Amino acid sequence: MQPVLINAADVSGLVGRLWWPSLRIAGFVLAAPIASEVVIPGRVKIVLTLALAFVLAPVTQVPAALSIFSAPGLLTAIQELIIGVAIGMVMQLAFDGLTFAGQTISMSMGLGFATLVDPQRGASVPVLGQLVSIMGTLSYLAINGHLVLLGALANSFRTLPIGAANIDKDFLLAVAIWGSRICETGLLVALPAMISLVIVNMALGVVARAAPQLNLFGIGFTVTLLCGFFVLMVGLDGIMNGISTLLDNALRAVLDLVGTRSAGAH
Repeated sequence: MQPVLINAADVSGLVGRLWWPSLRIAGFVLAAPIASEVVIPGRVKIVLTLALAFVLAPVTQVPAALSIFSAPGLLTAIQELIIGVAIGMVMQLAFDGLTFAGQTISMSMGLGFATLVDPQRGASVPVLGQLVSIMGTLSYLAINGHLVLLGALANSFRTLPIGAANIDKDFLLAVAIWGSRICETGLLVALPAMISLVIVNMALGVVARAAPQLNLFGIGFTVTLLCGFFVLMVGLDGIMNGISTLLDNALRAVLDLVGTRSAGAH
């Protein structure tokens, strides 16, 4: 029986080939929708990170001179984490926009007091915010958004190579600009319901001025609540179209961030 010889250089090379992709993938798992939920055990996230690293390691180019225990290696590690977090965060911000839309509708129709624990954030959010977020998650899975996001992560190793990626202010500015659109996109999704509820509140205000003897504080909440549910049922198609548009724009933003669309255009 021949003895098994283990070459330290081969082991070091194997560790390096798994280490660098694992950093970017770990940042992605910590920030991406669904994978970053607090209800998912940490061990599952670690296994998912290592599994994706094993799959993507053969197609990942790692500079031979890049050492883990060196100053350039430390800077590269930080850069890889930033890239992974940025890819996942851009998509996660879209879901934050959906939660904001549901919260806005809840406050307008008087359901702000009805809250549930959001498993993704571990905090209490209005019921409608959780409902819109669930609708967004189901739409995200229905259009295979998770596969598109994983594809963008895999292509990022080609467009943003390890140790040679150009992470400048424009890259970080793109993430910040998309984050600044949370309120805008959330309001656009909630706009039809908000306009209808504002009209209802204005009508109640006119009635209160015309008939001060009526106790609108007692019936106003009921009227606003019933009108809010009616508006949600009637405008469900518009809300779903807004959710689909938001998810599509988020996926396009991810592809632009990693340079996949621009690379494909050339």
